Amino acid sequence: MNKITLSNKINAYERLMRLDKPIGILLLLWPTLWALWLAADGHPHWIFVGIFTLGTILMRSAGCVMNDVADRNFDGHVARTNQRPLISGEVGVKEALVIAVILSLIAFGFVLVLNRLTILLSIPALFLAASYPLTKRFFALPQAYLGVAFGFGIPMAFSAIQGLVPVEAWLMLLANICWSLAYDTEYAMVDRSDDLKIGIRSSAITFGRFDVVFIMFFYLTMLALMACVGHCLSLAWPYYVGLAAALGVALYHYQLIKNREESKCFKAFLHNNWIGALIFAGILMNYYL
Repeated sequence: MNKITLSNKINAYERLMRLDKPIGILLLLWPTLWALWLAADGHPHWIFVGIFTLGTILMRSAGCVMNDVADRNFDGHVARTNQRPLISGEVGVKEALVIAVILSLIAFGFVLVLNRLTILLSIPALFLAASYPLTKRFFALPQAYLGVAFGFGIPMAFSAIQGLVPVEAWLMLLANICWSLAYDTEYAMVDRSDDLKIGIRSSAITFGRFDVVFIMFFYLTMLALMACVGHCLSLAWPYYVGLAAALGVALYHYQLIKNREESKCFKAFLHNNWIGALIFAGILMNYYL
């Protein structure tokens, strides 16, 4: 039996929390940053930025741990996940649950310095993050549920800064659901054959041969909703330049996914970081040019 060293344990925890794969943090962080800048009219206090950034990292890490605990009987049958720490035995189930609780409590500690409405909103946010892995057993579109979970930083950001959640925040949350359905369907296309064997639900399975059509529909709907947000907030032309650039990236994704090659679908998924970054760049240009 190989000796378990401190270095090996830290490495296992890092992989359990997916800190070695920061794309999930970025996809969760970009919508939160959009909301912080829009809610603060381009000038969010650094304390809010710090709290929401750290909270995003902590809750994404906790969500990954809870996901692996929930999927431990399935991950061993999927090529992409059969070497995760819970499957390999590097981390025990009870140990993982303790890690998830600690991460969640630290994140909640940051929320406690914010106003009452934001604290109340953090409760459904935690529920969404914890329950998402279970939706893959019975819900045909778990990616939509993920979009709500990943986007709940939007209403929380508005409530923290403005003390309320305006209609623009809910439009942005809906846009984030559409974006999640687009990028996570690309991700699910990679695992489709394995998911069919083990009975896991996904949007890639539900959409079937129309998967590419639906992905492009959700990209376009997401960008249209963000354009509506820009109109409601009277944002200037630089914001729409950012949206146009994001549209260009989405059209590039069509070229990657149209033949459903797994490696290119995964590349498209990873490439969504640029859509989030370009929209954020448009928001910054709107306020600072």
